[in-house]
Amino acid sequence: MKRIQNYLLAFIAITGVLSMSDASAVDRPIAIAVHGGSGTINKGDFSPERENEIRQTLERAVRSGHAVLAEGGSSLDAITRAVTILEDSPYFNAGKGAVFNSEGKNELDASIMDGATLDAGAVAAVHNVRNPVLLAKKVMTASPHVMLMGEGAEQFGREQGIAFEEDEYFFTDYRWQQLQKAKSSPDPGASFLSETPDRWFSTVGAVALDSHGNLAAATSTGGMTNKRWGRVGDSPLIGAGTYADNRSCAVSATGHGEYFIRATVARDICSRIQFKNQSLQDAANEVVMQQLVNMGGSGGIIAADRKGQLALTFNTPGMYRASIDADGNVYVAIYGDE
Repeated sequence: MKRIQNYLLAFIAITGVLSMSDASAVDRPIAIAVHGGSGTINKGDFSPERENEIRQTLERAVRSGHAVLAEGGSSLDAITRAVTILEDSPYFNAGKGAVFNSEGKNELDASIMDGATLDAGAVAAVHNVRNPVLLAKKVMTASPHVMLMGEGAEQFGREQGIAFEEDEYFFTDYRWQQLQKAKSSPDPGASFLSETPDRWFSTVGAVALDSHGNLAAATSTGGMTNKRWGRVGDSPLIGAGTYADNRSCAVSATGHGEYFIRATVARDICSRIQFKNQSLQDAANEVVMQQLVNMGGSGGIIAADRKGQLALTFNTPGMYRASIDADGNVYVAIYGDE
């Protein structure tokens, strides 16, 4: 009888521990943020209908990613879901809405990183890939490499069952007119300093913290309008446009890529938290609002840390952005004064 009682006591103790463990997992914060680009975005630049559709897409992306987190899903799955929604929209310079290069082609870049393992995957200068972030994720999970580019990356994608689309899928008149505007400039062979001739950087990205305490980040872009020579910016470069590390934070960047590469923006923000014990917002401010500005670089970042804090920091007039913080507050904005 005593042995049975001991077994019962042990069972209660074990189940009690498990319950406490489950409860602590549930109590851990979850948070997510997305961006759709930064730059000179002024009120009145587009119709109220277009602005409303952009806001709705940002909100749908952040809510979809948050739903993954709320169900106990991973930060990697959450950001992947969010970014694919933005890639499938014609309003952002990634996937379906990508800008045209000098040859009239859509040339796509993307990257993703797992903060728990520091595993990462990236693709550069690929064509006809419906969702470049999914191809980047396959590079991370199904290859021994971190980055693949061009035809080799496309071949790998087909072997992995990644969806491809015909050129017509990626064609939007808005982006085509941007290319014509670029080609009619005084120096039609030059790439614009911004990713479009309208002075805004419409890269997309997402960062998230899941209930297991894991961070992740992803970024996707079509690059610069009228770009030449296979130009690649910061978006697919781990440490520049994307970085995630559970010891510090997760970052996705948007801006003039050449500056973000030189400043290794994403890694720098994480390093300031890890090695200088700075807060997320202080680290973001120093890099984006001081270092980049001093270099002459324009753009912004979204970031999440291991406590569930978020930073949406930019040195431009606006940034397409949305977030759901650890308290469940939903935020969607475009302009700097929101």
